[in-house]
Amino acid sequence: MANPRLVIVHRRTELQELLDRHATRGQAEFFLRTRGRTLQEVQERHDRLTAALATVRAAVPGEWRHAEVERADLSRFLLTPEDIIAVVGQDGLVANAAKYLNGQPVIGVDPEPAANPGVLVRHTPDAAAKLLREAGLAGPVVRLRCRELATVTARLDDGQELSGLNEVFIGHASHQSARYQLTTPDGRAERHSSSGLIVSTGTGATGWCASIALERGGRALPAPTDPRLAWFVREAWPSPITGASLTEGMLAAGEALRVTVASDQLVVFGDGMEYDRLTASWGQEILVQLGERPLRLVDL
Repeated sequence: MANPRLVIVHRRTELQELLDRHATRGQAEFFLRTRGRTLQEVQERHDRLTAALATVRAAVPGEWRHAEVERADLSRFLLTPEDIIAVVGQDGLVANAAKYLNGQPVIGVDPEPAANPGVLVRHTPDAAAKLLREAGLAGPVVRLRCRELATVTARLDDGQELSGLNEVFIGHASHQSARYQLTTPDGRAERHSSSGLIVSTGTGATGWCASIALERGGRALPAPTDPRLAWFVREAWPSPITGASLTEGMLAAGEALRVTVASDQLVVFGDGMEYDRLTASWGQEILVQLGERPLRLVDL
């Protein structure tokens, strides 16, 4: 059995992106000052992430392998079954990584506890380092206490599929009117012209889905570990050929929502990663249901 590999996932800091765009610190500072901000605050956030990454790197057990990948390269990075994933950053970065995983345990590391909710990045850098050192003493077979968070999967009729930890969105690429027919698990069907459809897990129920549920007077939403999904249609428009009666509901394990595309092109993406998406055209069917690969999040 191969020794474990720790894969550290992170994203470029705002300071790095500013220097990419403006080339020098002086130009970046001028740009920030014109917008009422300072370079110091950006530098401090960069330093906190850099320090957190250094702490995690230093704690990798000597017998383990290790690799690093930025968020933008996740779709091209080859993960293996023996990997352990350390996500260092915001909660959303865990969701970004989840769609590419297949049972690998994830340690969420929060470099800025005062700035992040810490729903998915539950460990401080020091706590994560201690966890890694303890895991290294266990030998090649690492056992981490995990809780399984539900995921959602959208599958096209040509075999392509995409998963999300928070939600999947189906709609027009520019969020204009999307035309499709929606069929619920109990066989009810309705043609829609809407701003798109969101199908959310319990983890996503604290984000985009929560805002929609709140606007509709509050709805009971699943918990992160519940094997159920909540779905909402955004701004359904009633017309002579489209309706607005099937606009929300729940999906239990084994149930699927069927979307039949009735326009030139609809896109499907998960967790806000619009650049990593599927495209469906006239007549194609999209099935949305509970994912078969839950996220294994290492608990405290």
